[in-house]
Order: sequence, then structure tokens, then C-alpha cells
Amino acid sequence: MAQQFVGSGWAFPLRIGPTGGIALVSGEREIEEAIRLVLATAPGERPMRPEFGCAIHDLVFAPVNEATAGRIQHEVHASLDRWEPRVEVGEVEVTAGAEQGVLFIDVRYTIRGTNNPRSLVFPFYVIPSHDDSPDGAAGRELPAPAAESDH
Repeated sequence: MAQQFVGSGWAFPLRIGPTGGIALVSGEREIEEAIRLVLATAPGERPMRPEFGCAIHDLVFAPVNEATAGRIQHEVHASLDRWEPRVEVGEVEVTAGAEQGVLFIDVRYTIRGTNNPRSLVFPFYVIPSHDDSPDGAAGRELPAPAAESDH
């Protein structure tokens, strides 16, 4: 039943499958690609569905601090709740990458109808301001990601 609920869809990015038609994905891979598509699309980007997407793209020029991380968490939750009904979003964690201007959005979710917890890390690139001082005057900086752990 859960597999039927998840379904299948076009692979993204679009590519040719082994039989010469459009490649398809199904199951957990389909859900993962759908989540990435929602997060990578800015509202207004699709003319026939202007509300579709995630408003994190409004934060490309925002300072890398806890307030921005909170807004990203909110936008990810809201967009996935609206556009991906096949998942139950558990936790969204935002951490700064080792390189300046990279944030990692860790989305922990469960596919509805299963007890299979999943995790997807989505890189989000911001353009740092030249006004941000290294002493954190622009706000409390985000911590770097913790060392890899088994979970």
C-alpha cells in the first residue's frame, strides 16, 4: 500500500531511460527528488503554478546567523507541508558549511504510511555581505556542522 501511495515519476534532471523513453524513478528516490525540486524552486519561477516552491530563495542575501536559519527552517517546513503530502517532516536543521556562503539544510522526514525515517541534506548558497564583520556584529553566527556521526 505504501509503495502505491508513493508512486513514480519522471527522473530529475530529465534524462533518457534504458528503453529510449523518459527515465522514471519510484519509491524513496521519487520522494527525495520531489523534495529537492520543491526546495530548489523559487515561488514565481513556474508561470503556470506561481505559488509552487520554497521561499528560501528570498534569503540569498541574508546574513548567515540564527535568525536566517530560523526563517529557512520555517520556509522549508511550510513548503514541504504544502507541496509534498507524501511525507511527514520531523526536524529541519540548518548549519553553516566549511566554506563561506554555504548552508546545509538537513531535512528529517518520514514517508507517510511507513515507519521509515529518512534524511536529506540540501545545500543552500548565500551571497555574504561585504558589511559582515568577522567578529559577528551582524548577528550570532551559525555553528559549523558537527563531525559525522552514526544515526
